[in-house]
Amino acid sequence: MLCAVTAVCAVSVTPAVASNAFALSSAAFGNGGTIPKVHECTSGGGSDPAKKNQSPPLAWTGGPAAAKSYAIVMRDLDNANLIHWVIYDIPASATSLPQNVDHTYRPTTPSGSRQIYYRGSASLYGYQGPCSPSTVNTYEFVVHALNQTSLTALNSSSSTQTAARAITAASIGTARITGES
Repeated sequence: MLCAVTAVCAVSVTPAVASNAFALSSAAFGNGGTIPKVHECTSGGGSDPAKKNQSPPLAWTGGPAAAKSYAIVMRDLDNANLIHWVIYDIPASATSLPQNVDHTYRPTTPSGSRQIYYRGSASLYGYQGPCSPSTVNTYEFVVHALNQTSLTALNSSSSTQTAARAITAASIGTARITGES
């Protein structure tokens, strides 16, 4: 009799846990959907005026209560997990990023955040959009809830790999979304 009651209790708790799950979404594309051209890189040599290299709007819900800040890492999963974007020191009170975060080390929004310098097909701070002119690649955006308010070991000359390692080490939870381009 006790086993039957326990099983029923476990089933009734599951929906409550699922509704509070840490989740990441974008108003620009659904999970697994096509990333719009406005978010693609402008450094591929093409002249498509729709490609503007603007970061997509991102929003998260259900982050861990213990989160002291957030960070986002974007990777090209089909190109050796090449890191396209790292933004960190996002305040714990933030639940979203707007479209087109400034291409600066310290963007205006969200206040206090910092971005890593992208060294690749472009050289800039912040977001470098999908650059796959001949193939369709999958890009993953991961929001990390961090156990630190600021990643003080990182600075304006830190590499994307160094930043990704520091973020992973401080991460207490993640949520992700993928898109194709």
